[in-house]
Amino acid sequence: MRERRALPYAMLQSPHRRVLEYTMELKTIIIEKPAEMNFILGQSHFIKTVEDLYEAIVQTVPGMKFGIAFCESSGPALVRYAGNDQKLIEIAQKNALALSCGHSFIIFMESGFPINILNTIKNAPEVCQIFCATANPVEVIVAESEQGRGILGVIDGVKAKGLETDADIKTRKEFLRKIGYKL
Repeated sequence: MRERRALPYAMLQSPHRRVLEYTMELKTIIIEKPAEMNFILGQSHFIKTVEDLYEAIVQTVPGMKFGIAFCESSGPALVRYAGNDQKLIEIAQKNALALSCGHSFIIFMESGFPINILNTIKNAPEVCQIFCATANPVEVIVAESEQGRGILGVIDGVKAKGLETDADIKTRKEFLRKIGYKL
């Protein structure tokens, strides 16, 4: 194992300094899921993430079906998983393994939307950040080095095609009422 340590500023300025070079590769990983399925992709910092997120979801929306997978980033570095629906657990496992990014988690759900659980997930003590909460097609931008992999960001859906018109505003408002999010 190579030791990585910070060099004093004077050494960095010296023409005789030893140069340490590391390479990094950028990749995009496509999240594979049924077209209309919602999911949340985030990062946390502790092995108990799976249990805490499981409890948070069932306490917030008891009828929601879900599968969670979490990429451990030390020790055995396994994909840990839980959930209450085998199909969703398997989708989460497959995508987490494809990502293989340390401390990332992914939650797939049915009978509910990310908005129903997002604040609860964000408030879990070990959750550091949420990259996306969507049903859109997603590409995850991943950096891979000799040490491991990390998520840099996501491409969530398609690029904007223009500004909404009055008709688009009406359609948006009707949709929100249809799904019960506005009166």
